[in-house]
Amino acid sequence: MHLQQLFPQAKKPSREEILAAIAVLLDEYEGRGVELIQAGGGYRFQTRPVYADWLRRLRELRPPRYSRALLETLAIIAYRQPVTRGDIEEIRGVTVTTEIMRALLDREWVRQTGVRAVPGHPALYSTTPKFLAYFGLKSLDELPELEDPRRIADIVQDLNIDLDWEEDERREEAANDQAASTPPLDTGESPIDIEDSADREPLQTPHTDVEVAALPLPDVQTAEDDMPKVAAPTGE
Repeated sequence: MHLQQLFPQAKKPSREEILAAIAVLLDEYEGRGVELIQAGGGYRFQTRPVYADWLRRLRELRPPRYSRALLETLAIIAYRQPVTRGDIEEIRGVTVTTEIMRALLDREWVRQTGVRAVPGHPALYSTTPKFLAYFGLKSLDELPELEDPRRIADIVQDLNIDLDWEEDERREEAANDQAASTPPLDTGESPIDIEDSADREPLQTPHTDVEVAALPLPDVQTAEDDMPKVAAPTGE
């Protein structure tokens, strides 16, 4: 949410006051074990990476494991957005299961941003600010340089992601076998088959440039829509 939404109407601070307060916090937490960082167009407190190993010893947490197919699909959306499901399948060379797309939508890492003006009107997908915040990115410009988004090993190394390779291979083989044995119902492409699509946000007009820009501290504006946001806190 916008920081101004935390205050009553009569006591809402200006953008300049909020940015000045953020600058003070940045200086105050310099050199401490906790830092204030920009991520996903907002700000959040987190422990410094240098203490990660010690924190893991205090609290043993198994990092989330993501399948190769899910991460590969997410990478293609991030690097080539906006894309359709058919675009993803053409790049990967295999079927993109509804389970994978539903998982990305449920995590709110991707969203439908429009439809392509072709027969069938396939849905277009792009990443969200939550995707940036989860992976600690200020904007899409901070994505690792990658000529081919299928080179998952490079992304895994740069973003320190744990993959469940064997489980993914089993699921993908099963999905491909099922797709090969089931004749297509039509020749057009359609959005994800979700019965509750009426409850989702209405599709917007397609666009070709999706960018979530970070909020620079020096900017001075008065528009409320440009206010910095409070990102969800994360812990090691």
